[in-house]
Amino acid sequence: MQVQDAPTFAAGQGAGGVGQGNPEGCCVGKCWFVSRHEGARVWLERQGRVVDRQVDHLDPGEVGEGDVVYGTLPVHLAAALCARGAQYHHLILDLPVTARGRELTADELDLYGARLVRFEVVAI
Repeated sequence: MQVQDAPTFAAGQGAGGVGQGNPEGCCVGKCWFVSRHEGARVWLERQGRVVDRQVDHLDPGEVGEGDVVYGTLPVHLAAALCARGAQYHHLILDLPVTARGRELTADELDLYGARLVRFEVVAI
């Protein structure tokens, strides 16, 4: 798993860092962003979201109660995060077939209606 601190998101500076700088008043713990896509990273930054850790792939065992995770995760991983007491915010796009399979810019994410929606996922 590749893990990066997220200096471009100003973690720990001014309004940034753990527990500050995000519209929902998150995070009690850490804010994570799970993506390998540069356009998504830039888009999230433009939304004013502050993250503490950016990772390409996430080990749910590293996420704790009160953490917030942004990304596009498989449902079983989202359920594992929620079971650990974390919040999961899914990055949703209304992506046409012609735009699939290639890297998107932050502007294209806006064009395709990118938004974060919080989900509470439970395996039954």
